[in-house]
Amino acid sequence: MPFDFRRFDIYRKVPKDLTQPTYTGAIISICCCLFILFLFLSELTGFITTEVVNELYVDDPDKDSGGKIDVSLNISLPNLHCELVGLDIQDEMGRHEVGHIDNSMKIPLNNGAGCRFEGQFSINKVPGNFHVSTHSATAQPQNPDMTHVIHKLSFGDMLQVQNIHGAFNALGGADRLTSNPLASHDYILKIVPTVYEDKSGKQRYSYQYTVANKEYVAYSHTGRIIPAIWFRYDLSPITVKYTERRQPLYRFITTICAIIGGTFTVAGILDSCIFTASEAWKKIQLGKMH
Repeated sequence: MPFDFRRFDIYRKVPKDLTQPTYTGAIISICCCLFILFLFLSELTGFITTEVVNELYVDDPDKDSGGKIDVSLNISLPNLHCELVGLDIQDEMGRHEVGHIDNSMKIPLNNGAGCRFEGQFSINKVPGNFHVSTHSATAQPQNPDMTHVIHKLSFGDMLQVQNIHGAFNALGGADRLTSNPLASHDYILKIVPTVYEDKSGKQRYSYQYTVANKEYVAYSHTGRIIPAIWFRYDLSPITVKYTERRQPLYRFITTICAIIGGTFTVAGILDSCIFTASEAWKKIQLGKMH
């Protein structure tokens, strides 16, 4: 006898004249298709949507930065002349810079009575501070007014990502206009390195930070009050990494097959049970009639 390849068919077909359609089976089939469609659309949405996962580890992520962190500062002092405003930088590596002026700009406010300071500078990856003060002025004012509004203080690249709610500009909007004009302000910052890796593998390096602050009146050795706005920082050894991920195609296909196969199997069992029960009930009714 010739070899019949059809013997390998595990999906044997039942002739249509041996099948019996029922109203119950039609209802279950329609519900089954709607349920499969709902689950398919839900899985498709999850497959298209990019997931952002985060992890923590101990390391310096940006080793190519030369041990530097870029800082962006934007602050308004509405009651202090621009010629009196200066930025000083200090750290534990021995850096002590008074009146930093590179990449900075002073914009007069209130007809010259106030000043808006915008600066871009870098700090070393060691504990230190930078402060806005009148220390670099040629002549110290009698009563310097350090009331201020911080518009922006950020470290590294700004991450404009919608699904990440981090403290990348924690001091943005800080309003100290009602403070004591002669008071100094201390902002103690804990800087946390942050890495964002997109689907293409490109990484961006930024820094989040937490902040605590205090306000006090400080006197110099001569008894004069010389207020300042201090930003004292320290770096956390913990790095936060955000990674964009998308569900792999094979997992999506596997899930869809499981949905379709599982739904049809459960629906078939349910339909078979209902049909068997219905037939048994009909036999019972016929037995009573006879």
